[in-house]
Amino acid sequence: MTDSPHAANTTHPLPSSAPEADIAWLDEVEGPEALAWVRQRNEHSEAALAALPHCQATEAKIREILDDTRKIAMVAEREGLLYNFWKDAQHERGLWRRTTWESYRSGEPEWEVLLDLDALAEAEGVKWVWHGAQVLRPACERALITLSPGGSDADVTREFDLTTLSFVEGGFYRPEAKGALDWADEAGDTTLLVTDRGEGTMSTSGYPTTVAVWRRGTGMGEAVEVYRADESDMGVWVSHSRRPGYVRDEIAVSHNFYSHSLGIVEGGFAAYPDPLEAPISWIDVPRVHELGVWKDVLFVRTREDWQVGDLDVASGSLVAFDLPAFLAGSREGTVIFTPTQNAALEQYTCTDDLLLLTVLEDVASRLEVHYRVADVAAGAADSSAAASGGEAKGAAGEASSRLVWRGHALQVPVAQGERLTLGVAPVNALESNDVWLTATGYLTPTTLGVLRLSERGEVRGYEALASAPAYFDAAGYKAEQHFATSLDGTRIPYTVVTPPGFVADSSAPAILAGYGGFEVSYLPGYAAVMGATWVAEGGVYAVANIRGGGEYGPRWHAAALKEKRHKAHEDFAAVAADLVERGYTSASRLGCWGGSNGGLLMGNMLTQYPDHFGAIVCKVPLLDMRRFHTLLAGASWVAEYGDPDDPTQWEFMRTFSAYHLFDPQADYPPIFFTTSTKDDRVHPAHARTLAYRMLEAGKDVTYHENIEGGHGGASTNAQAARVQAMEQEFFRSRLAG
Repeated sequence: MTDSPHAANTTHPLPSSAPEADIAWLDEVEGPEALAWVRQRNEHSEAALAALPHCQATEAKIREILDDTRKIAMVAEREGLLYNFWKDAQHERGLWRRTTWESYRSGEPEWEVLLDLDALAEAEGVKWVWHGAQVLRPACERALITLSPGGSDADVTREFDLTTLSFVEGGFYRPEAKGALDWADEAGDTTLLVTDRGEGTMSTSGYPTTVAVWRRGTGMGEAVEVYRADESDMGVWVSHSRRPGYVRDEIAVSHNFYSHSLGIVEGGFAAYPDPLEAPISWIDVPRVHELGVWKDVLFVRTREDWQVGDLDVASGSLVAFDLPAFLAGSREGTVIFTPTQNAALEQYTCTDDLLLLTVLEDVASRLEVHYRVADVAAGAADSSAAASGGEAKGAAGEASSRLVWRGHALQVPVAQGERLTLGVAPVNALESNDVWLTATGYLTPTTLGVLRLSERGEVRGYEALASAPAYFDAAGYKAEQHFATSLDGTRIPYTVVTPPGFVADSSAPAILAGYGGFEVSYLPGYAAVMGATWVAEGGVYAVANIRGGGEYGPRWHAAALKEKRHKAHEDFAAVAADLVERGYTSASRLGCWGGSNGGLLMGNMLTQYPDHFGAIVCKVPLLDMRRFHTLLAGASWVAEYGDPDDPTQWEFMRTFSAYHLFDPQADYPPIFFTTSTKDDRVHPAHARTLAYRMLEAGKDVTYHENIEGGHGGASTNAQAARVQAMEQEFFRSRLAG
């Protein structure tokens, strides 16, 4: 295996973070010279790939899948009605619509169209992309709709009348910027605003730093600022909870990706004639941990080991506290979940009475349900009530604020046979314990149903609502998990999907996907497109669950953080080598694929492990780590990668800066860069500059930049189908053997 350069101990001079003079024009996102170059490269890639008959057939197949009207219409309930956003061939930009439970259960629901984005885009001359809506409850007569021009993270929020189905003239309107607007009272007269309000209101990461209370009938400039984060913080967000008896506003400050503070305003800002008089109660917990509040409970999800009160809590655990008692100084907590070597907490959610946990065990989901029994006095006889973590302790006769919880595994009625990803979300967290349940696997089309639970988490019933269509006959297909051994001996899980009749004789073309960052887990999901196209034609598709992700909790992520980033790259290379060793493919017939942080991974496969791969697809990537923090939202990722302005940190960062590792004299596998002009998160200059340098050196480089699409790379199903088909055609041509 090729050695990583991280081991080098030679001191290197700190290069400038300014763009190199001869290619500085590529930094101008919509500069005339840059866009002329983009159009030239797009014409080349379209001619080389998209114009080919096989690519066109693949594109048509993918478009058919994406536009299929039989796919599940995922819904959210608001006061008895079900809301959905939908795209298909006739509605390229989408419809926001709603229906009744009765109609949805019929399998062929009758939808009331609330907003047609295609019609709106045509009428206003803007390529609107849906970013969501906040329906004002309980009346459900107004909504705050958020739309992006072209798919960028920056968007606008407009007030919408759900009785007249029109935007409210003179209503709340947040101009284009990164930020949000949320309802702050049931009357709809007050909103919570985070947005660009001029000089000093945006962080160095490009996100809002202020929270303001905005009353109806006043201009946005008159909104009362109630909190301001530091410019060096990543940003601030605010939300409103209308749960009866627990109305509150929550201010969440991200100091960086892994450092947070949470402040709560009981009753909410809207309850105060002068919102500046509303007291903010900040929760005193080490910033590295993640916080959540539900009713009078504080949840702490630990990201490091934590000694609190009489508890020694392991990283990756979930601890519950009595919120009022915690604010008053008590630190008596109950450990709800503790990770094991192969099991980690993926997420948690609450219904009216229940806490539900989604746990990953070797990258497959299982569910737990917990409920609070009661607050107990110290020395209470019912110590068995703490079976799911922690006991009520203290001197006899002393009052205890420790919460007593019980919990058990939640058995769900879903298909068995492969490792599945399960998802749960409350149907109406204010009034019931019903949860939406989704289940999916690489070979298992997604199903949706409602699981009805008692206040103690017992299953009272299950209602199957919808199943996604199968796009390939899974008979004979296999989705098998293996473990590769990384350079330091760590076992790295990965899954391989193979077609019927597959023989491991090293002859098949294969695609290996990976991400490995930001504690994001790469979970099984129905391989509709890959299964119906690439794998159906005899290819192999594999997914690597490398360190840097969240598959085994915070420890898995921390193992590849900053100076340990090379561990993620070694893991991916180890999986590639294991695929070859097992005969799934050969190095010349193995392609790799990744986007965003996964694009950084691909850049390092190109420059550090070129002999492992026959071709690479690198999507919306980070590549220039010397100046990533100066480009768009890059400053927000310093906690993940390091600070390149610090010479000591640059010493390890240069070892994974693909742009700087590129050697014009070296041999590299063919590479296909894809990005988006409208990506205002990862600057397209990352892809542009390395592609330019590689073309300059005569390398096999294909480049395609979608003019719209944002960080996702595509705004419509048509755009997504085109790019995915081109990626497959690129692999097909370069991995031909």
